[in-house]
Amino acid sequence: MKYLRKKHNINIKSNQKQKLRNIGYYHGYKGYRFINSANNKIPYTDFNELLAIYNFDMQLKTLFYSKVMFIEAALKNYVLEEILDFSKSENLDIIFNKCLTYYKNSAVNPRIYKEEYSKRLDLKGKINSALVRDYRNQQKIVNHFFEKDRNIPIWAIFESITLGEFGMFFSCLDKNIKLKISKSLKLPVNFDSDGLLTQYIIYAVKDLRNAIAHNNVIFDTRFCTGNINKRLSLSIEHETQIKNITFKDIEDYIILVAYIIKKLNVPKTEITRFAKEFQDNIENLRSIIPINIYNKIINTDTKNKLKQLNISISK
Repeated sequence: MKYLRKKHNINIKSNQKQKLRNIGYYHGYKGYRFINSANNKIPYTDFNELLAIYNFDMQLKTLFYSKVMFIEAALKNYVLEEILDFSKSENLDIIFNKCLTYYKNSAVNPRIYKEEYSKRLDLKGKINSALVRDYRNQQKIVNHFFEKDRNIPIWAIFESITLGEFGMFFSCLDKNIKLKISKSLKLPVNFDSDGLLTQYIIYAVKDLRNAIAHNNVIFDTRFCTGNINKRLSLSIEHETQIKNITFKDIEDYIILVAYIIKKLNVPKTEITRFAKEFQDNIENLRSIIPINIYNKIINTDTKNKLKQLNISISK
């Protein structure tokens, strides 16, 4: 508390000691003292401002949590349906031979062929590692098949692999399967002629999902581990008529989630409620922190984006 007062000129009262202890100096102040990078520090003058942003971030994680878990499960089920239909088997070895054949598209380019085939081999290792991990952790589904000396079916494997590993699995799928999944999700054909849009969605959601699961900071999208494919941004902009989706601001992830769950036939009332709760959260934040700090966190075009999102949801 003395350090915050003397070093950072942040007013913190003696009766706020417990609040600092609860959020933690390192997770709380250290995690929320900047936006995106340590060079972009937030000009706090009062500990209540820090608390407001911390609480805002926690509200965001609560808002996103059930939606990203739903998206993960639903996408896995869409993929599962198509690979079972294509392979006529739930055996992983058969699925590998019949379905995970994307590398064959690169036969004319030896370098890309090698990369895709190496990815396929690496995927098998990651799946085996996930199953061993769950077996050691006494996961009931995996244990049931191991202890009966039976092959673990693909649906059980999908329960074990992470969203990142699932994204890798999808990237190895035969192009025709990818296109069938794209059609099931009603993704725009003019932006998804190769069936890769679902893959871009999986990887975009993965970073958000992992940040929430590990209670990392999300309000400034620092969780994004790489560039999100521009085609995903363009397809969302085209279908929603929302401009300038860059995924550098948290409202773009609100739009992304709303876009996906609409594709998954979630009722419009539920999607509208999701968007409104975000709107309520940012309005509450605006009422309790100085406007100069608020404008650093929330973009000036956020209001227009949310307005257009609501129009898109209603269609």
